[in-house]
Amino acid sequence: MKDIKAMWTGRVLSVLENMAGTAGIDSKSFSKRLSVGKPPDSSMGDLSYPLFPFAKDFKKAPPALAGEIAGELGGEEAGVSVAGPYLNIRIDRAAAISRLLENIESFGDKWGSGDELTGRKVMVEFSSPNTNKPLHLGHLRNDILGESCARIIGSRGADVQKVNLVNDRGVHICKSMLAYQKFGKGETPESLGIKSDRFVGDLYVKYSQWAKEEKSADEQAQSMLQAWEAGDKEVRELWKTMNGWALSGINATYERTGVSFDRFYRESETYLMGKDQVLKGLESGVFYKDDDGSVRLDMSEIGLDTKVLLRSDGTSVYITQDLGTAISRHDEWPFDQLIYVVGNEQEYHFRVLFYTLQKLGFSWADKLRHLSYGMVNLPEGKMKSREGTVVDADDLIDKLSSLALDEIKEKGRENDVGDAPATAEKIAIAALHYFLLQVSPAKDMIFNPEESLAFNGNTGPYLQYMVARVSGLIAKAPKEVLEAEINPALLDRPDEWDLSRLVSEFPEIVFRAAEKLDPSILAAGLYEIAKEFSRYYHDVPIAKADNTELASSRMALAGAVLTTLKSGFYLLNIPYIESM
Repeated sequence: MKDIKAMWTGRVLSVLENMAGTAGIDSKSFSKRLSVGKPPDSSMGDLSYPLFPFAKDFKKAPPALAGEIAGELGGEEAGVSVAGPYLNIRIDRAAAISRLLENIESFGDKWGSGDELTGRKVMVEFSSPNTNKPLHLGHLRNDILGESCARIIGSRGADVQKVNLVNDRGVHICKSMLAYQKFGKGETPESLGIKSDRFVGDLYVKYSQWAKEEKSADEQAQSMLQAWEAGDKEVRELWKTMNGWALSGINATYERTGVSFDRFYRESETYLMGKDQVLKGLESGVFYKDDDGSVRLDMSEIGLDTKVLLRSDGTSVYITQDLGTAISRHDEWPFDQLIYVVGNEQEYHFRVLFYTLQKLGFSWADKLRHLSYGMVNLPEGKMKSREGTVVDADDLIDKLSSLALDEIKEKGRENDVGDAPATAEKIAIAALHYFLLQVSPAKDMIFNPEESLAFNGNTGPYLQYMVARVSGLIAKAPKEVLEAEINPALLDRPDEWDLSRLVSEFPEIVFRAAEKLDPSILAAGLYEIAKEFSRYYHDVPIAKADNTELASSRMALAGAVLTTLKSGFYLLNIPYIESM
């Protein structure tokens, strides 16, 4: 119905501009000042235009101005009325519903997509795991936020490339390697029957425990890093083996959660990048050499202190690597935007990175964006990797799957859902992803496993249940109902209009989520549709309506709801379940 809204807005604006022309009033700003909303009561109409912004121009009270415009547009006979300072429009609902159903049939599973980002190349970097531990709850928020944003902007026409920069080198990696040398006893994940990334993560925890007693532990880890950088054969072989274990396990978790990447970068391949750029910047005067021999950037013009880009011994720092990586990425795939999905604790880092690239003269530096998100923890408190209190991603999914399976068994639904464990896993993923996405990215959040699994309220399983309900309704509908003529004019109940309006707004909701990189906007929209359909399903006979034509029309509306929810499920990476 977006096109109908646009049509009426155009007509109202045209009348305003014509009136302004007759009165000698400048109307250049009218299009920006004309807003449209919905009346507080649907009985008053479907669109509402406040006339306050134009009262001063015309030197008329808003109600009088609204009355003049209503007369020009045809008044009550044309569905135009006045309520105080508001101009209200009643849409031809049968025509609007008919057009909606046609549009959904035309778009199919692409319903909600658009083309405003067509031709734009967008790179999204997310996840960036360390190869010294498995993915944890914090990674899960990062992963689903990156995956969902990539799908959403892709649905609006962008050419999206999802990339992952794996942190596979550094002293933290050497700590797990050192622990293996000290305590591993030649064991492997296979020999102990442990998931390979968990095996490596346990060694990292073991190192932290040992380092509390062994004063030279950190020094030994640093020595191992130096040996790695010098290409020591034995150290490099151990590094390859343990990285292989970690990445194998991490990739299994990605597959389990439906997260994927178009390209992997490794810090071991990129950490030397950027040094030449810094030296060029030093030579051109963008950077300067400090008294201690380090190369620095003066950031006083943006209210920040100096930033070291090369240490006094000539070695790179973390941001030096990011400079080189960003430049090489743009050389390889000239993006129109690069989005870094990284926690809010790194806001300073990205502010410095973007500013440094601008100072180096890269015109595309203003196309970089940090999608900053808040911390996620459990009700019992903050997680700490070194102390082993981090919530392992697989453990959390296992727990959610177990709770979902218990729920299926308690309700005696094993035979109805087919493969009960597989269904429980899908419910677990929906619970997890929806709970993590329903909160605006910028906010910190507490993940509550039990709350996320509720089958009532604003949860993933509730949405899955509603989709299963609509799917079942369509699957069980009599053939003559499904094949009968559809007559949108019969869908004249207020709740049918409300449901149609919510479904029609879905593409606009996806657009807003893409524009703001905020999947919570989409999650909220899906929940409103599911709630409205739940009420409708409870109050109105659909497939068993009074006559076949009415039943067919209501089934078409139910089908539109199903298409919308399934499309939204894909964008939020929520598994579709046909029966629950």
